[in-house]
Amino acid sequence: MDDVATKIIDILKKHMKEPRDDISLSTELSDLKIESLDLAMIVFDIEDTFGIEIPYNANEEAADFKTVGSVVDRVKALIAGAGSGTGAKAQAVPKAS
Repeated sequence: MDDVATKIIDILKKHMKEPRDDISLSTELSDLKIESLDLAMIVFDIEDTFGIEIPYNANEEAADFKTVGSVVDRVKALIAGAGSGTGAKAQAVPKAS
């Protein structure tokens, strides 16, 4: 498992009421019994750890966050986007004319 996946799993464990040692990339998030407030804290923690902003709309993107591996893939894509200058936190701000 790579560094991004390891860090994300560590963040999940930190916020779980009953941390598990058997979390893998194929583990479904619904199996982790994470409450919505804890999920929000997990998202903030991931954003801070990787210096990204995770856009999330529960009605549209729930399938993107079905498993731990899907979260890892999304974070890696956001990191790659941030590195290319089109990134997550580097959002364009219109200039005043």
